Formats: sequence, C-alpha cells, structure tokens
Amino acid sequence: MLSETHIIIIVLLVALIFGARKLPEIGSGLGKGIKNFKSSLKDAKDEEKEKLEDKESTK
Repeated sequence: MLSETHIIIIVLLVALIFGARKLPEIGSGLGKGIKNFKSSLKDAKDEEKEKLEDKESTK
C-alpha cells in the first residue's frame, strides 16, 4: 500500500505538473467520477437483485 510519504510525493508532483490552480478542479472532477461510478454499481446491483426476485417469484 501507499504510505503517507508516497501520497505526499504524489500530491506534490501533481501540483507541479498541473499547477495549484487546477488542483481543485481535478479533485472535483475525480470526486464526481467516483460518485457516478458508485451510483452505477448500486444501480446494477439493484437491477440484478430485482431479476433474481422475479425469477424466484415465477417458480
């Protein structure tokens, strides 16, 4: 896993590459992407659960 030192180095490198002004924008985009991904996973699980329930009720 990543240690605290590794994370700090990565953040500093990202700040150097993209600039400090872009970091909030990048973080916001990353957060939205993660939120959408989790939402899609939840929707897929719910859909699969409904299919299984429908199958069991038709037996």
